[in-house]
Amino acid sequence: MSKVTTLLVEEAEKLHRLIDYHNHRYFVLDDPEISDAEYDRLFDQLIQLEKDHPELRTSDSPTQRIGGAVLKSFKSVPHRLPMLSLNKANEENEFLDFHRRILELSEVAEDHIEYTIEPKYDGLAVELIYEKGILTTGLTRGDGTMGEEVTSNLKTIGAIPLRLQSEDNTPSLLEVRGEVLLSKNDFEKLNESRLDKGEEAFANPRNAAAGAVRQLNSAVTASRPLDFVAYGIGIVEGSKIDSQNLLWRYLYRWGFKTPEPAYLCADRNAVIEKYHRILANRESHSFEIDGTVVKLDNFALRKKVGELSRSPRWAVAWKFPPSQEQTAVEDIIVSVGRTGALTPIAILKPVRVGGVTVGRATLHNEDELKRKDVRIGDTVIIQRAGDVIPEVVKVIIGRRTGDEREFLMPEKCPICGAGTERLEVQAATRCTNVACPAKQKEYISHFISRAAMDIDGLGYKIAEQMLDRGIIKDAADLYFLTKENLLDMERMGDKLAQNIIEAIDKSRHPSLKSLIFALGIPNVGGHLAAVLAKQYGSIDEISTKSIEDFMSVNEIGPIVAKAISDYFQEKKNKEFLIRLKAGGVSFPFEKKRLSELPLSGKTFVLTGTLSLFSREEAKEKLELLGAKVSSSVSNKTDFVIAGENPGSKLAKARQSGVSIRDESWLKELFENNGYLPKKY
Repeated sequence: MSKVTTLLVEEAEKLHRLIDYHNHRYFVLDDPEISDAEYDRLFDQLIQLEKDHPELRTSDSPTQRIGGAVLKSFKSVPHRLPMLSLNKANEENEFLDFHRRILELSEVAEDHIEYTIEPKYDGLAVELIYEKGILTTGLTRGDGTMGEEVTSNLKTIGAIPLRLQSEDNTPSLLEVRGEVLLSKNDFEKLNESRLDKGEEAFANPRNAAAGAVRQLNSAVTASRPLDFVAYGIGIVEGSKIDSQNLLWRYLYRWGFKTPEPAYLCADRNAVIEKYHRILANRESHSFEIDGTVVKLDNFALRKKVGELSRSPRWAVAWKFPPSQEQTAVEDIIVSVGRTGALTPIAILKPVRVGGVTVGRATLHNEDELKRKDVRIGDTVIIQRAGDVIPEVVKVIIGRRTGDEREFLMPEKCPICGAGTERLEVQAATRCTNVACPAKQKEYISHFISRAAMDIDGLGYKIAEQMLDRGIIKDAADLYFLTKENLLDMERMGDKLAQNIIEAIDKSRHPSLKSLIFALGIPNVGGHLAAVLAKQYGSIDEISTKSIEDFMSVNEIGPIVAKAISDYFQEKKNKEFLIRLKAGGVSFPFEKKRLSELPLSGKTFVLTGTLSLFSREEAKEKLELLGAKVSSSVSNKTDFVIAGENPGSKLAKARQSGVSIRDESWLKELFENNGYLPKKY
């Protein structure tokens, strides 16, 4: 090999490792070290180098993530070790049955049994095969014995390392098993984009992820924001791993995301406690999870306990209560929201879904009602996610008898009797009456909510009573109330009245994001409120911008841009903002140069449960002070804030020598910079 060629090989190898390193920091650690522009320059250098010298293009080159190859079909490939399914436990007593079988089969004392527990992801299971540290093959699970070879598609996923990051204990052959996923946030954005283009929305993140991986054109796969979490292994040669707990650590070192939260449990009671903790935090998880996976930690004990033909005896999927159920539509009514939107609601035969009795489900709007063809008397499948109202997923057409009745949207508002209208570019039918009582009640409920002005103790019923009695006419009137105004209301004692007045007073100093969200601008939810706050820095600045200005902001399209512009041009809204200021509500200005902020350049990681703030609130305030909040500990982390029951991040911080602080330190930090926790 000539000297010039040797230098080129070394340059290509250097670019490979540098780009792999920054991919890992961005996609896995969520802690980038360089700007997007710097990354693009490195990537462009490698593309040009491989274009000039095609012999330098290798299978593990970062350029192979781009996609573009179009296949006629996928090749079926056998798994060296079957990818088994898991037996299920739906109740605690079924988990205890599993535990008893483990004791019988392992023939060891109960105090020698340790388990691990992790979230059960609802994605597409795949196997990644690494030979001498290089990704050579990617397979879907298929039927467990045969999978489809989708290597080129899996290479487009940034969270999948094309080359193992660490050479420590690197096997000569490694089969990594995990789940291809789409986060809930990315799923919503993907569906919004598809609907804007007139394409059909995906039913759920799993379908979107699975469909992307099985695209014959890998460029389509590359266009989807897919993620990957590794949780297991198949065949391993040239490395000694003897427990699940150790496996997690090696997977992390090799460059993979691993399940979070994940726990090593000393006994069955610890498993039960961690199951309920993961269940309680289910809706705050970035990905859809439908249960937990409990495994024997010790691999030698796993071998002794053994496997069945379709499932291992040493693991069980302890499922969450079902989030989908079948029931009957007894009626369809219409509710009126804060923007005047008329929403059809299915009144259901009550059924338990996700541990909650459900008696109604949203049908969203007239278009969805027609698309799903929901009729009174239909048998339907409903779905519940989090604390939002459940929705009708689909009608079971085969259960129709012919007695079902179609529902037509009303031409008049069911609350005030005013006419309705539907703009050509919008899906919602709206009440045209500005003073519609239903609008006011729903808007007040939105305004006082935790994500908006966070007026603790002032619930919907009290606010509704205030409106009905004429004590307030709109949300701005709240800031002119006295305790005496409240004492005339039903069931209003002196202490409750005082608490409400104090809560209103505390709400006079919101973050800019919360204030924007509280205004109830059509189509502007919490995420876009944060985007506007970051982009413009003040309400006054936002109010001067044009539709074209808003459209230049990433994530804002023409419909939303017009809605924002229209809101600030509307006379009644201008008057409302003036009255809020007169009532003592501060309009924060949050746009400072980053270098001027007290925590500029500092990176924080939060772990465990915080008692004084929600995690989102702590993250928001740290970012307002200039800090970066990362999801994982790295050598760039300055502080780890440890709440109650911290996870593996605390151990990593101790190993790395990162400064660890408790919640009282964080509270003092916020107080010194003018940010009191909302619960304080």
